[in-house]
Amino acid sequence: QVQVVESGGGLVQPGGSLRLSCAASGSIGSSNAMGWYRQAPGKQRELVATFTSGGSTNYADSVKGRFTISRDDAKHTVYLQMNSLKPEDTGVYYCNVARFRGSVRTDYWGQGTQVTVSS
Repeated sequence: QVQVVESGGGLVQPGGSLRLSCAASGSIGSSNAMGWYRQAPGKQRELVATFTSGGSTNYADSVKGRFTISRDDAKHTVYLQMNSLKPEDTGVYYCNVARFRGSVRTDYWGQGTQVTVSS
């Protein structure tokens, strides 16, 4: 099993910044990918930013240039630095750990952390 714990959400004014952290533990394995998704009220969960198993990054178009994903492999931790936040960034942010064993992918999710951008 893999445990995933997020932290760092909160309330911020438009134009502000927040940094989210996600720590994974357990049977992560050597082939995995970590990243961030979010879900706004009444909407489906969407990709925000992720690392692939090969180490490259993917960003949603809506956050490019404002958000930066980074990681500390030794700590199995991934971060999301969010700058120039907008009200439409509001939602529950979830950390995802995808573990690969051969062709089998298993996804693990954190409990989510609320981000609210409002004046």
